[in-house]
Amino acid sequence: MYYYDWTYILLLPAIIFSIYAQFKVQSTFSKYVNVNATSGLTGAQVARRLLDENQLYDVPVELTPGTLSDHYDPRARVLRLSPEVYHGRSLASLGVAAHETGHAVQHAHAYFPLTLRNQIFPVASLGSQLGFFLFFLGFIFGGNTFMIDLGIILFSFFVFFTVLTLPVEFNASNRAMVMLTESGFLMRGSEDAGARKVLNAAALTYVASAATAILQLLRMFMLRGRNND
Repeated sequence: MYYYDWTYILLLPAIIFSIYAQFKVQSTFSKYVNVNATSGLTGAQVARRLLDENQLYDVPVELTPGTLSDHYDPRARVLRLSPEVYHGRSLASLGVAAHETGHAVQHAHAYFPLTLRNQIFPVASLGSQLGFFLFFLGFIFGGNTFMIDLGIILFSFFVFFTVLTLPVEFNASNRAMVMLTESGFLMRGSEDAGARKVLNAAALTYVASAATAILQLLRMFMLRGRNND
């Protein structure tokens, strides 16, 4: 019966916001991926130059399949860019490439939120997969408090991970815009404004993820309280 509990209503605002965030990032990227930067450089070229400017000569820039699949892998120390970003010469391509470079710079400088996020990732990943499952399994087995509490604890690590992701992403975007303008890869004004809009739209997805996780945790606490009544 808990699967149809009224507390699902708590998640509705976050679900709506998540849908909006996905629409926003897709529409904004689609708009600015068709606006080329005057520098004429590709995302791969910009990433390579920015990495070199930060003495990260040993971090390769690789092509990875998919759309908006761009990421920096801290374990392999590799920056991977999607085809549209890798080959693209647009404001969106340069903005995303610089953003991922920002993560590489964070890693090199041991940026504390990123370091902490990487350390808790194994537990957070476990919490996202097992936390909710153990929580409701506790109800199935007659309100097993140990399993319910263990599920909440594990899921809390995932919530903390999503919240910790916010400063990591915002900082990477700020670093990206500074590097792009100071290096002259984007002109100040309409060009850097367009790239920033792309990064701001992408940031909404992380905000939505954190909001959803927080509300889900709140819902779990409410159901736990009902179990104790």
